[in-house]
Amino acid sequence: MDWRVTIGSAHSSGVEAAPAALCDNRPLRAAPVHVRLPMRRTTRLKELIASPRIVVMPGVHDALGARLAEAAGFEALTQGGYSATASLLGAPDSSQLSLTEMSQMYSRLADATALPILADADTGFGNVTNVARTVRLYEKAGVAGLFLEDQVFPKRCGHMAGKAVVPTAEWLAKIKAALDARVDPDLVVMARTDALAVHGLDDAIERAQLAREAGADLLFVEAPTDVAQMRRICREVPGPCLANNVEHGRTPVLPAAELEAIGYSAVVFPVAATYAVAHALRSLYATLRRTGTTAEAASSLVTFDEFNELVGLSAQRRREAHLTEDAEAQVARHPRS
Repeated sequence: MDWRVTIGSAHSSGVEAAPAALCDNRPLRAAPVHVRLPMRRTTRLKELIASPRIVVMPGVHDALGARLAEAAGFEALTQGGYSATASLLGAPDSSQLSLTEMSQMYSRLADATALPILADADTGFGNVTNVARTVRLYEKAGVAGLFLEDQVFPKRCGHMAGKAVVPTAEWLAKIKAALDARVDPDLVVMARTDALAVHGLDDAIERAQLAREAGADLLFVEAPTDVAQMRRICREVPGPCLANNVEHGRTPVLPAAELEAIGYSAVVFPVAATYAVAHALRSLYATLRRTGTTAEAASSLVTFDEFNELVGLSAQRRREAHLTEDAEAQVARHPRS
């Protein structure tokens, strides 16, 4: 569903007036021009969530991963605080990154891919006022959606032990602050609750129901421990739900088709890419340390030319050549007198 802009000029400069016999003294108006613009990434993500087919969003480790995810054919992607903290700090997911660091990272990801990005806003980096600023910065960064959780700050990964959650009303106020602050009405605001591990499934479902009533576009009950809980969540939460496939985490990792049958609208695989990077680099460095060369690892590496193509070097060079040729042609059309 592309959106259109109609451009009309009531007083277009440089347009000759009509002959007097054809003029009724009204300002000359240019004919409206319909310009078809690409669909906004926010709108695209909202459509994907509303589709009867589950949307699968891989997690990316960095901007290069975003390019790879797009090349693989995915329609949307995510990066959470877990992978962000690992890639930027080499540290655990425990609220160590600031709002500025996170928004700048998402800006770089949005520059690297045309895909919609679902972003992690943690607990909103403070109270409702901080949440509003978070939304403004994330929107400027170019994300298509964001989620806010109800953990006590400093929060931790949803599959770690020792979590605590804030009172329901405090979290709902943050959800409402995010909805009020968004400039683009299609920016997806997802409400995430970690209450299951703290107060049980009943409380987690009730929180998700209240978040939907408050206006949240997508609901995320974190860390159900079996399929029966997952079915109940999708049955009792009155809105689209997201599943979180964390390898070796607390929740069963199910195929997308099975999650769709259960009732989920979206699924993320937020940490798999980071685990793959860690495994690949650990193996590479061990080989290099042991043998003094990368020869044994050559089959697991992309080539120099493959990598340059992956990051868009040839397209960049074509664009540079085109601009240079165009400028040279312009100069040639105006020889010195």
